[in-house]
Amino acid sequence: MEAYVYGDKRSLPAGFGEFAERARSAVISIDMHQGHLSDSPDCPCPAPRARDIVAPIDAFHDRARSLGVPVIHVRTVLRKRGVDDVAGFKSAWRLVFPLYVGEIPNADEHAIVGTRWTEFVTRVEPDDHVVETKKRLSIFYPTDLDFLLRNLAVRTVVLNGGFTDCCVLNAAFDASNRDYRVVVARDLVRGTNEEMEEAALKMISLHTGLVVDSADLLDEWLAQAPKTAAAGD
Repeated sequence: MEAYVYGDKRSLPAGFGEFAERARSAVISIDMHQGHLSDSPDCPCPAPRARDIVAPIDAFHDRARSLGVPVIHVRTVLRKRGVDDVAGFKSAWRLVFPLYVGEIPNADEHAIVGTRWTEFVTRVEPDDHVVETKKRLSIFYPTDLDFLLRNLAVRTVVLNGGFTDCCVLNAAFDASNRDYRVVVARDLVRGTNEEMEEAALKMISLHTGLVVDSADLLDEWLAQAPKTAAAGD
């Protein structure tokens, strides 16, 4: 398989089979909800670059499902009245991110339970898994994701979604620290801007896992799949 190492795509040497082991992989899609993806002026934490990857992520998920790879959707959900964040101990991003992007209208409504901002934009199928207790930047805190992955006998996590330089980067480090093999689908993540995306992916490639093109990973999975599973492709 090929992967991007500090931005350069190259063929991997022997010893990386675990990263593409279909039977022990799960896809984790991060925060692909209205609170980031809406084009409304009151979107509380806009990630406009990620709107372009909604359809490609849905298509990738369809292929993963057809090959028996579980799909897990993680979204940030905060309790009403903001006790988990704005009315309690305010998340650092609320203070520092506006130093770069300016004031964010309606930011206090970001991820509040019961609002439209927590509605998924990517498609969720009945057999998918949803984790919705994420309250900070990591998909593992404070969630039961690790519990779910271990019960699914997962060893490799394949990450997509946003932000590349924020939640995806945190997910890669936290998954690696828990001894999961980490794969990031380079074409299915988006961040603050191209510069930050590239920096985050370079860090991931150096320290936590593999950065790959999703088509290459699907080819690896397809080669491992039983003929009956691959027949519809």
